[in-house]
Amino acid sequence: MTYYLLRPGQAVPGAPMSEDEMNEHMQAIWRLEADMKSTGAWVFGGRLHDPSTATVVRAEADDVLTTDGPFAETKDHLGGFYLIRTSNLDGALEWAGKVSALIRASIEVRPFVDEMTS
Repeated sequence: MTYYLLRPGQAVPGAPMSEDEMNEHMQAIWRLEADMKSTGAWVFGGRLHDPSTATVVRAEADDVLTTDGPFAETKDHLGGFYLIRTSNLDGALEWAGKVSALIRASIEVRPFVDEMTS
């Protein structure tokens, strides 16, 4: 089954990581992603820019309206995600645990609807 590992994000209080800390952190993420790929779990993943870069598109009547900024005014936002394939929920939870430990944040795991109903 295909699972979506959602990384809710929010601004982290305190000083940002130094360049060396960020490089070390990214190397650890790339090692985890290489592990996902080598086991066949990897489908796709990505990190998103801050919500301030968002554009909302909304169709109303015959018009399409665009608005700068995030859809919702909230401290939480989508920080990044992975799409993975595992044989069951336990496998997805194991990967989510590895990601959570690495980035020190919660991970929401969801299966794709079309695969649950077929």
